[in-house]
Amino acid sequence: MMMLCSGDKNIGLATWAIMFLLISPTLFSTSSISALDPKWAAKKKRMSLKVRDMFYHAYDNYLTHAFPHDELKPMSKSFTDSLGELGNLKLEHLSKQYKGLALTLIESLSSLVIMGNITEFERAVNWLSDNLTFDVDVRVNLFECNIRVLGGLVSAHILATDSTNRLGQRVYNNELLSLAEDLGQRFLPAFNTPTGLPYAWVNLKYGVMENETAETSTSGCGSLILEMGALSRLTGDRRYEIAALRALRKLWSMRSSLNLLGTTLDVESGEWLEHSSGIGAGVDSFYEYLIKAHILFGKDEFWMMFQSAYLGVQKYFRHGPWYHEADMRTGMATFWQLTSLQAFWPGVQVFVGDIAAANSSHREFFYVWEKFGVLPERYLLEHRMVHPTERYYPLRPELAESTFYLYQATKDPWYMEVGESIVNSLNQYTKVEGGFASIRDVTTMQLEDHQHSFFLAETCKYLYLLFDDSFLSGRNYVFTTEGHPLPVLSSWHERLPQTYLPSNWTSSESIHQAKRTSAMSSRICPAIPLNSQHPNRQIESACHVLDAREDHRCLTDEDCGVDGMSCRRRTCSIAGYCGLWLII
Repeated sequence: MMMLCSGDKNIGLATWAIMFLLISPTLFSTSSISALDPKWAAKKKRMSLKVRDMFYHAYDNYLTHAFPHDELKPMSKSFTDSLGELGNLKLEHLSKQYKGLALTLIESLSSLVIMGNITEFERAVNWLSDNLTFDVDVRVNLFECNIRVLGGLVSAHILATDSTNRLGQRVYNNELLSLAEDLGQRFLPAFNTPTGLPYAWVNLKYGVMENETAETSTSGCGSLILEMGALSRLTGDRRYEIAALRALRKLWSMRSSLNLLGTTLDVESGEWLEHSSGIGAGVDSFYEYLIKAHILFGKDEFWMMFQSAYLGVQKYFRHGPWYHEADMRTGMATFWQLTSLQAFWPGVQVFVGDIAAANSSHREFFYVWEKFGVLPERYLLEHRMVHPTERYYPLRPELAESTFYLYQATKDPWYMEVGESIVNSLNQYTKVEGGFASIRDVTTMQLEDHQHSFFLAETCKYLYLLFDDSFLSGRNYVFTTEGHPLPVLSSWHERLPQTYLPSNWTSSESIHQAKRTSAMSSRICPAIPLNSQHPNRQIESACHVLDAREDHRCLTDEDCGVDGMSCRRRTCSIAGYCGLWLII
């Protein structure tokens, strides 16, 4: 087991527990079959090389046919400067000399380091240092540009200054950080609204354009804190973190009495435009960034937000292993559908130790993957069929991401089998001579001429880490929603949390000392025996809230807590005992 280094003693134990659970491959026992059986070791080696080949097939074709433009069109072996999901930019004002922002190159930087290619990483860093500029008349989506470009630059700067990745041929003078700071400054005008919630779109040269739309998504204004907070930590300029934090706090203040948020809102009035919500598109990374921001920056405020939001999701969106959408005001179900972006959720559940729930949902996503060969963008649960107009699969990474986290948490080799199936499907259905193409229709496997940058930033990265996690050995990272690693550092923790919910902790006695432990540091949830020597000691679920009385007697529902298995609120029975008397 990895031990806490003496230089990081001030980091809250609970934070380290979550962090180790997810990103330290040495946390769990190496006695699992996957570690000892030569067959599995050979498979991991073979599959990691196969994923590496996938990455370089995509990367090399991008360099050959699209660089320095933003993304590759693999079927026509050409390029696009629309920056993909960075906003369908209006390019009518661009000069003929505009050649994009080298988006795919930026997105590939951390993947190059993870796969051990420091030489190519250095070459890419040098080119960006000499050529990249943001002084261009381009209207970009703030959220997408933040997670892809700003996140990619900040992460790569940290990797470039890591002594284990020391660049050789040229002295690195923080050029990537300078670029990131320049970009961050160009983001700030978007936050000049009456509410502090940022506009969804900003022009990199001229700021917010006249008559800019005031509509944005929950993810768009609530998923900026990791990248902008890290930029503030690195530069000492608090403006970026303050802007992102102000927006996040305002957004949280707009939640309903059920602790649910909508999907879209008006940044000028602060009013919700779409009250139906779920854990998919428009909201997904909001939940993800609450827990990750707590790990990265050590603020209890983020944890309290996340816990309340998580319980709301479990109570009002969950239906067995599936998650439907519901009205934020009433909790009533609105749409019974699976979206591919929801596949990130099992990974988030791993963060809080709810492995059983994570595994249950993950298996349903994989069932749909196997049914079609890939994961359709939208699947109608009631009718067990693909949505008639959203049949596409744009090489999304979310299922691979959750598979990686679940394998790290359990070391169950079944997840490697899932990863192998994903790799085989990608090679079978999406690989073309010029790279990897998206799928326009999963029922016919008709291809679309687009290789999104996140295929290199996330899909290949998580699949590679599933089979070769040596990059994580002895290191602790939080991966952003775009897959860019940010280190967990004690110096980044302003106010260090002492505990999470005190009622969730138990004591684990050892020969040397007693230490506190919880489901955050366990791979199984809900309550399980702590170890064979103390079979009666339990580790409790992260969402568990104890009843007010040890004998579980109650007068009202307020005397009852939250069940550790289902994360549902317990109620007081007529006989005066707390329990799950109402089965929903």
